[in-house]
Amino acid sequence: MSISKGLDKVEVALRWDPSPVGAPDHDLDVIAAVYPAGAPYGPPAYLVHFDSRSPDGTVYLSRDSTTGQGFGDDEVMTIEFARQPEAHARVVVGVVIQQHAGRLVFADIAAPGVRIREGYTLLAEHDFSAVAGSTAAVVAEFVRAESGAWEFHPCLRGFDLDPDAFTVAMGSAA
Repeated sequence: MSISKGLDKVEVALRWDPSPVGAPDHDLDVIAAVYPAGAPYGPPAYLVHFDSRSPDGTVYLSRDSTTGQGFGDDEVMTIEFARQPEAHARVVVGVVIQQHAGRLVFADIAAPGVRIREGYTLLAEHDFSAVAGSTAAVVAEFVRAESGAWEFHPCLRGFDLDPDAFTVAMGSAA
């Protein structure tokens, strides 16, 4: 038996600068896929992204930008692990670039970055330079340990997929 409490509430904050004047807007999105304990690498129990939240309210987006305009973070997702039902064993978080105006990769986006933290503790930070030629990336994986505590597994894995295909592939075993 472990006395580790594990993770409680994690914030995933995404930022990017707006596209140049006269160019189509760049739209990036944070996506979370929640996987059941019975099939942690199978299809997700559900996805959370713009215009949605988890059925139980434990995963939600409090900011959603389609342009990158404004100060600070453009999108902020919160995941409440202390309230996750025992039926959930894994949460994978990704970032995808919407492909409205032709193929865009992270290298085409001005100053993209993601920060993952619990309270004031920084868990990970990425500028996407390691996956510059990708259209989407997995930025974090959270797994429920045998003790029941949630653990953070850092990762940055790029994909060259459209948004719909990415949501299917993002939780696959790497």
